[in-house]
Amino acid sequence: MANRTDPAAKSVHGTNPQNLVEKILREKIHQSSFWKEQCFALTAETLVDKAMELDHIGGTYGGNRKATPFMCLTLKMLQIQPEKEIVVEFIKNQDYKYVRVLGAFYLRLVGKATDVYQYLEPLYNDYRKIRQRSADGSFFLSHVDEFIDQLLTTDYCCDITLPRVPKRSVLEQNNQLEPRKSALEDDFEEEEEKDEEEGELELTNEDKALENDRERERERDRRGTEIETGTGIEIADVGAGVEAGNAGSEGTTAQGERTNNGHPRATRRRRKTQNRKRTPRSWRPTSSEPSLD
Repeated sequence: MANRTDPAAKSVHGTNPQNLVEKILREKIHQSSFWKEQCFALTAETLVDKAMELDHIGGTYGGNRKATPFMCLTLKMLQIQPEKEIVVEFIKNQDYKYVRVLGAFYLRLVGKATDVYQYLEPLYNDYRKIRQRSADGSFFLSHVDEFIDQLLTTDYCCDITLPRVPKRSVLEQNNQLEPRKSALEDDFEEEEEKDEEEGELELTNEDKALENDRERERERDRRGTEIETGTGIEIADVGAGVEAGNAGSEGTTAQGERTNNGHPRATRRRRKTQNRKRTPRSWRPTSSEPSLD
């Protein structure tokens, strides 16, 4: 039968791999024209070509709930069960984003919890846009990292109930998984190093500024002391000069008095003045005045 699982396929989560898709959805996939025309006799090698032709993702759409080609290829992978290496290559494919998304979705259905986190978490760094078909048949824009986050954080995607996986913290506590290292961690470390260097430079600049302020204060104190001391000297010099000038003026005045007092002309003048005061000048008539005789 064309719809039977490959006899060499192993059971997944204790059941037939195709049973991971609900029976109603499987029947709709088997009735779709894409399944009958494009998925017939596909192998793991030829399935890659069909995956490269995908242009959107989704579950079922429309009033009749038709299955999308994305769901048809997912069921085909569950039927033939490709090797893990092929699925990993699907996920690592960077040229075709829908091939990557298909491989991630398949691994989320059949993979172990450790493999799911190990191979799907790096896809958080894929920010490429993808088209997704809603239940009413319309398309909306999404991103690869959003779809991966939906696979890791929810239990329902593309009309399929996803197998339960334990939380990452539980796997880390059981030493089954290493702590997740973000791709931005290196950038954060570089930013922290830059911040530390800038902080050290700021501290150095602050220390230099404080040292400069201290030097200025010392210089001001030193100048103030010199100014105060110099003012006292100048005042003392000025006072001494004033006193010397006064003494010189007094000496000059006294010397002048001694000189004037000792001069012969001055002596005669004083004597004449004294004689005039002592003996009044006798009155003598002039020739013009008439005589009384």
